[in-house]
Amino acid sequence: MIKAIVGANWGDEGKGKVTDVFAQTSDIVIRYQGGNNAGHTIINDYGKFALHMLPSGIFNPNTLNVIGPGVALNIHALMKEISMVKERYPHPIRLVVSDRAQVVMSYHTLFDQLEEKRMGSSSFGSTKSGIAPFYSDKYAKLGFQVQELFHVPSVISKLDRVLPHKNALLEHLYETQPLSKEAILAEIEMLKQAIAPYVADTFTLLQEAVKEHKTILCEGQLGALRDPDYGIYPYSTSSSTLASYAPLGSGLMHGLDEVWAVTKAYSSAVGAGPFVAELEGEIAHELRQRGGDAGEYGATTGRPRSVGWFDAVATRYGCAIQNATHVVLTNIDVLSYLDQIPIITHYELEDGSVTSQFVATSALWNAKPVYTMVDGWKSDITCIEHYDDLPQKAKAYVDMLESLIQVPIAMVSNGPKRKQILKRL
Repeated sequence: MIKAIVGANWGDEGKGKVTDVFAQTSDIVIRYQGGNNAGHTIINDYGKFALHMLPSGIFNPNTLNVIGPGVALNIHALMKEISMVKERYPHPIRLVVSDRAQVVMSYHTLFDQLEEKRMGSSSFGSTKSGIAPFYSDKYAKLGFQVQELFHVPSVISKLDRVLPHKNALLEHLYETQPLSKEAILAEIEMLKQAIAPYVADTFTLLQEAVKEHKTILCEGQLGALRDPDYGIYPYSTSSSTLASYAPLGSGLMHGLDEVWAVTKAYSSAVGAGPFVAELEGEIAHELRQRGGDAGEYGATTGRPRSVGWFDAVATRYGCAIQNATHVVLTNIDVLSYLDQIPIITHYELEDGSVTSQFVATSALWNAKPVYTMVDGWKSDITCIEHYDDLPQKAKAYVDMLESLIQVPIAMVSNGPKRKQILKRL
């Protein structure tokens, strides 16, 4: 069985918790795209952990965790996370890193920061983690695969191509100091030593796992609407956030049996770009403060998230481009304070027309939400252990969302802890 867990929205949907739950019955968990530019928060018996590089199966001692070739591998960040987990988690960490994964260099982060500064108010809301410069180098054949770090002649030869390109930009566009070849070589040596214990031919490993019918979980990062092709481009990330990329980015080269799309019971987003659902003022502040275990603040950036009511237009589209077979609805407990709960069912466009379709980025800027109202349940549901025991109005809310997004809602999360998840189907 091969499953993927992905986001149906703008990211921060609660995928980390869901992956943590599914990892308890998985042989292998794979990160297949993105880098440390987004985080998954996991709460377990050992504490609260914000993971940015490590797969979320790291807390199951029986699960092998894989960082696939499609990942932007920030070795500095990975080593910090490994140390952080080891301080509180008493079991060995089972982790392998693809020898074909490419490495985020310190100058990728530098270029990300410099470009965001240069763009000023026109910036795309980058996390400044070096992701866009990294993927730019990857497809320009200027990046370093992990396996290259261990072959000094290849490193030196590539640096002789990379440095003139980078230094021309640093000196003439950003008007700052050039990179030093000696400093980059020293960095590469340090990265090589740090990652060496984890490097493996993960492609062959995963081919064997498929033959042995292992239970495999592919862990997506960010959400459908941050995909560079089908999301709110250019306010997107630089790698595909869709489940369809999982077989490639993981190295499985095998079809997915199930795609579990995760969405909150309301809307939230970190970063720039159009967000039709956005609330402002005291209504937004209260929803943000109540949202999740620590409120609606980005796990990577700490920035306050934009929040709004459930956007069925965006979520139906997100589930469709993820080719979702199941949906997990998270944070439904957050809405327990409301007498009535708005749901966005349509958008009103600039020309006055009304649509149920998720439109292109340029049309989203001036789109307005069209709401329908449903009754709230006005009671604490965080201690409920079975879906059937939810208040009838809470179940009616879930039924309404399911009818709007047109994918079965198989699980409902009623709190941040691993056990606070209710099977519905």
